[in-house]
Amino acid sequence: MAAVIPLWIAAGLADWWCHRRTAIEHTSGLPENAFHWLLLAEGGVALLAVALLEPDGAVLLLVFAAFLAHEVTTFVELRYTVPLRAVRPGEQMVHSFMELLPLVILALLAVIRWDEVLAFFDGGGPDLSLQLKYTPWPATYLAGAALAVLLFNVLPMLEESLRCARARARRL
Repeated sequence: MAAVIPLWIAAGLADWWCHRRTAIEHTSGLPENAFHWLLLAEGGVALLAVALLEPDGAVLLLVFAAFLAHEVTTFVELRYTVPLRAVRPGEQMVHSFMELLPLVILALLAVIRWDEVLAFFDGGGPDLSLQLKYTPWPATYLAGAALAVLLFNVLPMLEESLRCARARARRL
């Protein structure tokens, strides 16, 4: 709560700044921007699961699936983007950070619920029921995190979408 989520939000903002600096609206445009929305949604699924649900086997699987989806989407996005624009070392480092943080969340969950991890391998199976947290995160934290995501991720990406749409309209 105190480190990984704020770092991920900050990394998302840094990534937007890299895209703005390299003017993606004139190179990879709306298709790359659409990948960014998908990546945000994939990360959002994992974060919402961690924030709202008990960290059982189902949440571990959900976060792992979101991590894998995020990795596959990142790979496909880069295959599309790299031929169209320069992805500079600073942006590559931001991407590395953004890829690492979901794995850190998964690792922390695994440590917290090692019994659930072991249950995947012991034959009995883990608890695969999705349940709301018995002790929810503080509402003020959840509201603050949601506001931070809105201000530092959603609104900048919306600005990126508008820039890309305007540039596309001018080209057409």
